[in-house]
Amino acid sequence: MDFDYTASEQSFREEVRSFISENLPPKKERDKNFLANWLEKVRAKGWVGFAWPKEFGGSEGGLIEQTILREEMALAKAPPLGTSMMGLAWVGPGIMQYGTEEQKRKFIPDILDSKVTWCTGYSEPNHGSDLAAIQCKAELNGDHYLVNGQKIWTTGAPWSQWIILLTRTQFDVESKHDGITCFLVPMDAPGVEVRPIQNMAGDKHFAEIFFTDVQVPVENRLGAEGEGWNVTVSALANERSSIGEVTQMFEKLENLKELVKTTSKQGQPASEDPKVRRTIARFEMKVAAMKFNGLRYLTKQIKGEPLTSETSVNKLHRASLEIEIDDFAVQLTGQAGLQLRGGESAVDGGTWSKSALNWPNVVIGGGTPNIQRNIIAERLLGQPKD
Repeated sequence: MDFDYTASEQSFREEVRSFISENLPPKKERDKNFLANWLEKVRAKGWVGFAWPKEFGGSEGGLIEQTILREEMALAKAPPLGTSMMGLAWVGPGIMQYGTEEQKRKFIPDILDSKVTWCTGYSEPNHGSDLAAIQCKAELNGDHYLVNGQKIWTTGAPWSQWIILLTRTQFDVESKHDGITCFLVPMDAPGVEVRPIQNMAGDKHFAEIFFTDVQVPVENRLGAEGEGWNVTVSALANERSSIGEVTQMFEKLENLKELVKTTSKQGQPASEDPKVRRTIARFEMKVAAMKFNGLRYLTKQIKGEPLTSETSVNKLHRASLEIEIDDFAVQLTGQAGLQLRGGESAVDGGTWSKSALNWPNVVIGGGTPNIQRNIIAERLLGQPKD
């Protein structure tokens, strides 16, 4: 593997750094219009939907340049490149590949312009990570489908305007992957009920959603009836290099280093404590290992080779690393580290204690560690099925 960047790639990195320097003021200097202005500027640069085809409003940016862009933004602790993470990650790509011309005109521009937020209606009660076992039912009734069923652990559902919804349109099938159909459904449609789920930190990022005789027009079906599994797998494949798993850890590690510099341990700066330094070094090595794994997967993508289950390795690493870093930060700061926002002695506004309580968001989302271990064992190492 060649770790050197070409002249054009390095030039792009400098361009990104220059943009950040000119347009990203310190947090305390940002006014209420900052985020809107930021989103407008990155959209004008073509960095929202950077790798999307130009015909859909993207920049057709290369995979390496996209990685550089994400890395520099993460290191600078910049706001997101667009506000519809799921829309950019897989809803948009799914519509580009399987959507009708009307769907492309209707949905793609709003995703790029950060005018809409999407959530993903995949997981259901009693089926865990077995996505193909869904039971949420959609029945064709003239020019629309009637949808009945339930979804759970839906990230962003309390504030999303649209949901990409997997349903079962046929139950008598040879394979559970058949008979699944995908729909694009407005969250304010009659019969859609969102019940937020509050976690230990008091946040309500997740929700369970109930569908009761929800009428979904046929024109809101994404792909052909029964083609939902292919739509989903193809769309999710757009975010398979697991580079995102790494870039999201850059900021966390830098924040931890800042915490260590401002914390005392037994009357001395924590940054001078040998055990603390070894722990930080261990975290550094894990993030570096994740980065090199991500680059390995990225190399396969550049060569046109399909990615299979190897990205589960980084997902598993990230799950453990998130918990380790949060627990270390809370332990390092003692009783003050346990206080949430509003606490008299809360550290960094209670962000570390809140993050420590928020671990299910990252650890369970996208497949539990046990699921990832099974995938690695069975599909990569050839071990017998669990």
